[in-house]
Amino acid sequence: MTSRSLLRLALAGAVATGTALLATVPADASNAPRTVPVRLLSLNDFHGHLEPPTGSSGRMVDEHGQTVNAGGAAYVAAHMKAHTDRNTIAVAQGDLIGATPLISAAYHDEPSVEFLGKIGLKVAAVGNHEFDEGYDELRRIMKGGCHPVDGCSPAGQWKGARFDYVGANVLFKNPNEKTDALAALGNQAAVEKLMSGWGVPALPPVSVKWMNGVPIGFIGLVTTSTPNIVTAEGIKDLTFADEVKAANLASRVLKLVGVKAQVVLVHEGDQVTAGQSPDACSAVPGVGNRIATQVAPEIDMVLSGHSHQAYLCTVKDPSGRDRLYSQGGSFGRVITQVDMKVDVRTLDIVRSSVVADNHVVTRTVTPDRDISDFVDLWKERVAEVADKPVGRITADIPNTAAPSGETPLGDLIADAQLAATKAGGNAQIALMNPGGVRAPLTYAGSPAGEGDGVVTYGEAFTVQPFNNLMQVVTLTGAQLKTVLEQQFTGGPNNQAFTKILQPSANLTYTYSRSAAWGSKVSDLRIDGTPVTDTQAIRVAANNFLVGGGDAFLAFRDGTDAWSGPLDIDAFVAYLGEHSPAAPPATNRITVVD
Repeated sequence: MTSRSLLRLALAGAVATGTALLATVPADASNAPRTVPVRLLSLNDFHGHLEPPTGSSGRMVDEHGQTVNAGGAAYVAAHMKAHTDRNTIAVAQGDLIGATPLISAAYHDEPSVEFLGKIGLKVAAVGNHEFDEGYDELRRIMKGGCHPVDGCSPAGQWKGARFDYVGANVLFKNPNEKTDALAALGNQAAVEKLMSGWGVPALPPVSVKWMNGVPIGFIGLVTTSTPNIVTAEGIKDLTFADEVKAANLASRVLKLVGVKAQVVLVHEGDQVTAGQSPDACSAVPGVGNRIATQVAPEIDMVLSGHSHQAYLCTVKDPSGRDRLYSQGGSFGRVITQVDMKVDVRTLDIVRSSVVADNHVVTRTVTPDRDISDFVDLWKERVAEVADKPVGRITADIPNTAAPSGETPLGDLIADAQLAATKAGGNAQIALMNPGGVRAPLTYAGSPAGEGDGVVTYGEAFTVQPFNNLMQVVTLTGAQLKTVLEQQFTGGPNNQAFTKILQPSANLTYTYSRSAAWGSKVSDLRIDGTPVTDTQAIRVAANNFLVGGGDAFLAFRDGTDAWSGPLDIDAFVAYLGEHSPAAPPATNRITVVD
C-alpha cells in the first residue's frame, strides 16, 4: 500500500470519538511549500482551578526570575487567545480534573472539562487523577450522560468532553474485553495485528489532528504509579503498562497509518531546581527523563506533566538526535508554546525548526470576559454549598510538617476520622495520608464575610477534596508496624520519599532516622498500652490507603473491612461537634537520632 493510500486511511480529527476523515493529498505537490507551520499550546495538571489559585499555588517564577501571581481560567483563556493563530493545536498532559476546588468537584468536574473545551483543547493524555472516581466515571466524562448517583448538574445533561482523551498504556486486565479504542484507525486489520499480544486498550492510544494539510499524531501516556495513587476499586479491571513500551508500540501504529509527525503527551515528569526560570532546563533527570530519552526515535518531542514543574529541555533520542522535553507547571499557571515546521513531502517534523517557550499566565492582562462570566455562573451555583458554616477554629491550623512529619491539620483530620468510625466500625486508631491534606485552615475570615474563625464547607472541602470513603480494617500489631515502616524509603515498597501518616491522638510511637528499614519503628502504643505483634487492631483510614495507596501495601492485608461516611463528611461533623477546634500539638510521634 502506498503512503498516499495510507494517508487516506489514517485517522483524522478525534480518534477518541471515532471520527475519521479521508485525507486528500494533491496529485501535484511540486509547487507546494516545502514545509508548513504548526503550533502547539499545552497545559498540564490544571486540577480544576477555574478561579485563580491562592497562596503559593497561585504564584510562579517568570523568565526574569520574578515571582508573579499566575493562573485562573479567565486568564488562561486570555493568554491562549493571545498565542493562538491559524496553525494552533491545543493539547494537555493530564490531571486536568481530580483533586479540584469545590466549584468543579461539586459537579464531578464537568465545569472544568467544559471550560477546556471552550478554550479549544483538542487532545489530552489521561493523568492519574482522571481515575480518582474510577474508569467508568472517566468514560462518562469522555462520552456524556448524567452522574449515576448525583444526577445531572444545574447545566443539564452532560454532553461529554469536546477533546480526545488518550492513554496508550491503559489496558484491560481481561484479554477478552471488548473495546472501541481502535475504532477510528485506518487499516484497522493491520493495526490490530500489530497490537496483538500487547493487550486490549481501555482508552484510545493515539489521536491524529490535521493542520495545514499534514497529520500530527499524539500518543497519550500516564504514569505507571497510577495504581498506587488512586483508589484500587475504581481501576480494578485495568493495568498500566510500561510507558516506553506503550509509546513505542503506539509510534508503530501511527507509522503504519502514515503519520510520521509524532508527539508524546505523558503524565509523568521530573523535579527541578527551585527558583529557576520556566524556560530553563533545570529538571533533575528521573523517571520523566527516562521516558523522554528512551521512547522510539520516530517520536519528535515529549511534553510532560505530573510533577507540577516548569522546564524546557533538549534531550537525545535513542538515535542521538535532539528532542524537546518540557513541562508547564500546574494549576493553569503556565502555557507551553511549541512552534515547528512539518515537511510536506516526508510528513515529518523538522526538529531543527522546533522552538519552545513557557508562557507564565500572568494576571496583568484583561481576563477573558466570556470565561469570567462562565466561572461566575458556577460560583453562584456552588455558593449555597460552599459558604455554609460548618464549625469554628481558635487559630490557623497549618498543614506544614513538624520535624516528626506530623502536621496540626493532619492530626486533627485523623482525630475526626477516628470519631466517625468508632461506633459503626469499632475503630481503635486512625491514620491519614499526608498527601490528602491539600490546604491549611486559616483563622482570618474570607471575602465571603463569614467572619474570623469560621470554617465554611468550601474551606473544609479545599482541605479534603477527594471524596474518599472511610473504612476500617483489622490489622495485627505486626502488620500495623509494617504499615508504619512503609512510611520510609529503603523497603521493598520502594517509597520514593518519606511519607509520615498522620496518627489519631491515641496512637503514639518512636522512629529512628538512622535505623535500618524494618527496625525504624519502636514503642508503638495505643491509649498508652504497648502493642503486641499478635493483637488485633481496628484501623480506620480512607479507601485510598486501605487499597494500598501511596505504596502502603500492608494495608491490603487488613481483614473484616467496614465502610462508613465520606472523609469530608467525617471532617465536617467533627468540626461541628468540637468547635471551636484548636490546633493539636504535634507530639504523637517521637523522633530519635
